[in-house]
Amino acid sequence: MQGDALFFSVRCKKINSKNQSRINGEIRAKEIRLISSSGEMLGIMPPQEALRMAEEEDLDLVEISPAAVPPVCKIMDYGKYRFEQMKREKENRRNQRVTELKEVGLSVTIDVGDLNVKARQTMKFLDAGNKVKVSIRLRGRQMAHASLGVDVMKRFFDMLEGKAVMDKAPVQEGRNIIMMLSAAKQ
Repeated sequence: MQGDALFFSVRCKKINSKNQSRINGEIRAKEIRLISSSGEMLGIMPPQEALRMAEEEDLDLVEISPAAVPPVCKIMDYGKYRFEQMKREKENRRNQRVTELKEVGLSVTIDVGDLNVKARQTMKFLDAGNKVKVSIRLRGRQMAHASLGVDVMKRFFDMLEGKAVMDKAPVQEGRNIIMMLSAAKQ
């Protein structure tokens, strides 16, 4: 039981430290490149001296770029920095758009009316920002005439009136003919 609690606390500590910058006494480099609170480059110095300067201004020493040689640190208010960083991350998540893959099924013997309905539905999917997979399942003797299925696909693409871009041209894969579409840039 006690070993599990220790594992849990160590695991939580790793998760938390992954997202946060090192501050003040946590900075372990021998030398750092320091930027003042006003954005002025102060040069390379030991972290103890930089920490003293930060404490004089009643601010924190924050490691901004740990991968640089030497690491870049800045004198700033860490609480305000984390707040702005979290606000930016939240805004980025809000602006992210997840594209879905929608599938439209056709057949070699599809009639014009049905093809129009499928084309209108595909335009709705594309307008919503989704990618569309158009497929035809070949049955029985249709396997010998796969070129007819490719022709249906090309007619279908022409019906989309330039609202779609063909990511993947119609290709026969076993019993299926597949074409991938995405919205055209306007």
